[in-house]
Amino acid sequence: MWKYVLKRLGLLLITTFIILSLTYILLQCLPVEVPRGSKTAIVEFYQTQVALGYYQRIDESMDIYKSYITGNLTADYKFAPQTGSPVFYVSLPVMVRYFNWLKNIVTKWDWGTSTQISIGQSAISIIMRKLPVSMKLNIISMIISVPCGIGLGIWAALKKNKMTDHIISTLVMVFISVPSFVLISFLLIWLAYGTGFVNYQWPTIQQAQNWVVALKGYIIPVMALCFGSIAGFARYTRAELCEVMSSEFLLLARTKGLTRGQAVVKHALRNSMVPIVPMIIGEFVGILSGSMILEQLYGIPGIGSLFVTALTTKDYSVVMVDMAIYTLIGLLATLVVDLSYGIVDPRIRMGASK
Repeated sequence: MWKYVLKRLGLLLITTFIILSLTYILLQCLPVEVPRGSKTAIVEFYQTQVALGYYQRIDESMDIYKSYITGNLTADYKFAPQTGSPVFYVSLPVMVRYFNWLKNIVTKWDWGTSTQISIGQSAISIIMRKLPVSMKLNIISMIISVPCGIGLGIWAALKKNKMTDHIISTLVMVFISVPSFVLISFLLIWLAYGTGFVNYQWPTIQQAQNWVVALKGYIIPVMALCFGSIAGFARYTRAELCEVMSSEFLLLARTKGLTRGQAVVKHALRNSMVPIVPMIIGEFVGILSGSMILEQLYGIPGIGSLFVTALTTKDYSVVMVDMAIYTLIGLLATLVVDLSYGIVDPRIRMGASK
């Protein structure tokens, strides 16, 4: 078992390295914009980039300086001080920047600094400030959606082909079919603009001092994230439980004297949970990535909206850290999903040769 876990962790690290390396190289091939901010802040940023090995400073002491003055070569940024000759900052080749990026991560744990969102600030510090908001929102959604979805699925399976089953199945298909941005927009129109029961955007720090306003701020995001998850859990739970309840071993249990309730609780639910428990972990990753649209529409200061903002503003350092978090969460979730099969059903041995 431990050998299997260590092997999977090794593959996880290799996969993460490959994904992030390709992402960094491709991002560095894209056009770069001059950082936002004052001239002093911009010059300080480029000086830091020179020290980290991403840029080169061209001044009048270099032979190539004349080519930049005449315009034969172009620089990423030209700084013209009030006194003295102008200075040029030129990005180094992509692969040179890539190896320096790896070296800075290993030796200094430096993933780069923001160029647009907050110039000169560490990209990791920006992400760490936004991450708790997204994680808290998604954890609350999972706490609500898991018992509700599994409970509805069990209810529908026990009432198979009856009116209750038809109603639940219809609602499940509706919420699975409706795109998330349509559901979010409907909730905003209904609860925010229509009734005015909640704000049309995430409460600010000052507004959140009032616990009632802070609590209302979670209503639309949690509902938007929950409906799809509840529908997914209900559909899979009903399908698995109906299949198990129609199996021969459950019929044998009934013939041995177990009541329908005992057979369902002791045998059917346990066997039907084997594929459903791993689905819970996978659903968490799905919600985390799906909350990008929600965070952008509702103005939630999480890593989802930050990822979109960083992409649109071409703040590639922030994009890389955000990408690293999503990659790690996704890959770790697949590992936990595989291990959870053995936890739910001890008869399943992970990594066994036979």
